[in-house]
Amino acid sequence: MQLTPVIAIHMTAALGALVVGPIALWARKGNTQRPKLHRAFGYAWVTLMLITAVSALFIRDFEMVNIAGYSPIHLFIPVVLFGLFGAFWFLARSNIAGHRKTMRGLYFGACIGAGAFTLLPDRALGQLVWHDWLALV
Repeated sequence: MQLTPVIAIHMTAALGALVVGPIALWARKGNTQRPKLHRAFGYAWVTLMLITAVSALFIRDFEMVNIAGYSPIHLFIPVVLFGLFGAFWFLARSNIAGHRKTMRGLYFGACIGAGAFTLLPDRALGQLVWHDWLALV
C-alpha cells in the first residue's frame, strides 16, 4: 500500500490526536484545573478524531482479511463516532463522570489500541517502521 493523500491525512490526524489527547486529559486532572486549556485541546482532539475516522472510510485493504476492502481495524470507525456522540451526550446532561470515562476510553482504545494494531508487521505502517526504518523484520 502506498502513501496516498487520504492515508497522509489519516496518519497526520491520528498522530495529532495521539499527541493532543494527553494534554486535554491532563488539563482536567488533579487539584489545578485548566478548563480553557482542556476545552481548547479537547475540541482539537475531537476534530482530529473525526478526521481520522472519516478518512479511514476511504482507506481500503484488499490484501488482508476484509469485507469489501474493510479490515477488522475499521471497526474502530463506528466506535469512535458513537463514542464521541456519547461523550457530548453525557456533557449535555451534566454527567461529567460519564464524559470523562468515555473520553479516556476513546483515547486509550482508539488512539493507543488502534495505533498498536497499525504497527503490526503485516500492516503498511508496521512494514515501514519495522522493516524499512529499523530493519528488524
